[in-house]
Amino acid sequence: MGNKTQTYKVGELLQQINLPKDVRSLSQNQLQQLADEVRQYIIDVVSENGNAHFGANLGTVELTVALHYVFNTPYDLLVWDVGHQAYGHKILTGRKDVFSTIRKKGGISGFPSREESEYDTFGVGHSSTSISAVLGMAVADKLKGIFDRHHIAVIGDGAMTAGLAFEGLNHAGFAKDTDVLVILNDNSMSIDPNVGALNEYLVRISESYKGTNLFEALDFSYYGPIDGHNMDEVVDMLIKLKAEKGPKLLHCITKKGKGYKYSEEGNPTKWHAPGFFNKETGEFLKSQNDAPQTPKYQDVFGYTLLELAQKNQQIVGVTPAMPTGSSMDIMMRELPERVFDVGIAEQHAVTFSAGLATQGMIPFCNIYSTFMQRAYDQVIHDVALQNLHVVFCLDRAGLVGADGATHHGAYDLAYMRSIPNMIISAPMNEEELRNLMLTAQSKETGPFVIRYPRGRGVMVDWKIPMQLVEIGKGRVVSEGNDMAVLSIGHVGNFVQDAISEIHKEGLSVAHYDLRFLKPLDERLLHEVFTNFNKIITVEDGCLEGGMGSAILEFMADNNYAAKVMRLGIPDRFIHHGTQEELQQECAFDKEGIIKAIRMPV
Repeated sequence: MGNKTQTYKVGELLQQINLPKDVRSLSQNQLQQLADEVRQYIIDVVSENGNAHFGANLGTVELTVALHYVFNTPYDLLVWDVGHQAYGHKILTGRKDVFSTIRKKGGISGFPSREESEYDTFGVGHSSTSISAVLGMAVADKLKGIFDRHHIAVIGDGAMTAGLAFEGLNHAGFAKDTDVLVILNDNSMSIDPNVGALNEYLVRISESYKGTNLFEALDFSYYGPIDGHNMDEVVDMLIKLKAEKGPKLLHCITKKGKGYKYSEEGNPTKWHAPGFFNKETGEFLKSQNDAPQTPKYQDVFGYTLLELAQKNQQIVGVTPAMPTGSSMDIMMRELPERVFDVGIAEQHAVTFSAGLATQGMIPFCNIYSTFMQRAYDQVIHDVALQNLHVVFCLDRAGLVGADGATHHGAYDLAYMRSIPNMIISAPMNEEELRNLMLTAQSKETGPFVIRYPRGRGVMVDWKIPMQLVEIGKGRVVSEGNDMAVLSIGHVGNFVQDAISEIHKEGLSVAHYDLRFLKPLDERLLHEVFTNFNKIITVEDGCLEGGMGSAILEFMADNNYAAKVMRLGIPDRFIHHGTQEELQQECAFDKEGIIKAIRMPV
């Protein structure tokens, strides 16, 4: 919690609340005032934070207050599904005074974290884990002979689309002697509007519930739907359910952005994480660090995919609930019949893409690097083993910043390069991203990975004609005589900046952009090891098993001897901060590369 806190006005009632026991000391008719003050505090802080989640947190304020009022937390175990709805929980559980540090380096996490608080009973980053986790806790208590503890999972309707949520429901409904309460926070949104048959089903039962429904068919006692913003209704229902045993589900209807005029009336996707905004007018403000003259990599992907798809009828887009986050919404607006948002279901996204590929389509399956980990089995068995032509576009590869350890795309280079038939690439700039996308759609068979980072590129004029890239071919970025630096991806720009500065000291450094981790450019590597005895590798990925490891394997397999220094993400989980702060912490920013270059052989 080392980040400097900023002072914000706190409501009269909220000033008295430091822990949930203080909430429980209030009368029920005071709870709405507390909820209003928590909501205003979130608005005040997030509007000036510039990098925090907003709409979903406003939607769960009444529910959060009611939960801590009715249940004896932390003895009763409360599990939040994703931190997008848990800011009010953090404020009420001892973190009010440091709430302004949320998602900043040294400050509190934007997600529940067991390291941070005993009230955060389960660490979460991606969705749909809460039911399985809370069932495990309930079964553990049963085995230990603890029968007076309640186990509550709060899950959003978007998260309910993931297979893991259904696996948890299936098991929990069968475990009839466990005390599990699942609260379905239904606002018809994840980040983008929810899709799929389940969403339509939830709409139907929320409008006219008649008789047995899906949850009751799974042996849950179903309650609701109730108004999740009616404090008395929520509290009274929770008190009722607290007295009942067995698996039960409470269906709460909430509104994303509730209580703030501009988010209620505006586009909920834009208000999911709006950045800096004027809380009085609702106007979005530009960060001083924004560089609008260069595009985001995700936008380059989105516009290029549309450009390719307009020329190639076989191309389709697939995304697991992230059309806006990946910029696949650009193609979705123009060619809606050829873009598929499959909901929060990464495993399905990959196997669905494999099925498309068997029939001659060319799916561009865009999944954030960290979320692709959920579909690793499908990548191996359903795509690579069958050598199907699926293009995996891994957005947010490398260190992502304020989302922290659960969201860093640290491992894809390592876990993908161990799979046969896989082509793995990473562009150094926007032009290379476009060229790799053209190359990927031109390849006749086999899986093709393109990984690129969160944030902006380096080129102002990037909309230039695309050219095919020779698969497995790297390039010489700059010549040198004293040592060689090998890089892959956007971090090559850090290398160029470092070389430009170190050149003033009389050091002559060669720079090679590998472009492909698999297959490696062996001709280029033979050249490097023949001419240099000091080699530095730089990657925005884990050092264990990553690009540097591949270079060491090549050196050993070919009986070369050189001093190889590897820069990348070390063997530990990296917490939250800005991308620049975290790159500096991991020592592969410009200064870290300069320091490595200066080190004697």
